[in-house]
Amino acid sequence: MSLTNSQLRYLRGLTHQLKPVVMVADKGLSENVMAEIETALDHHELVKIKLRGDRETRNSWMSEILESSGAQKVQCIGQVASFFRRNPKKPVIDLPGKSTGI
Repeated sequence: MSLTNSQLRYLRGLTHQLKPVVMVADKGLSENVMAEIETALDHHELVKIKLRGDRETRNSWMSEILESSGAQKVQCIGQVASFFRRNPKKPVIDLPGKSTGI
């Protein structure tokens, strides 16, 4: 699933009102944290995650989240990153100009 620039802009606008639903801190991406991220993505599709660590650690965590969840990064500002993954069974967010592949 690939998002267009207009869809990314739309999702970035939606993230302003969101609060982080998961926080990754000292213990990193444990199985429980990844399970919470999966649950949040399934339920909300668009989630904010607070990543408490140095820049290299945050980038590593983001890569691992993207790889294991199949989500796409919408934006990253400081220690907060936003991710989107379409729920194929019950879509929550109606993307502008969506194609048949989404």
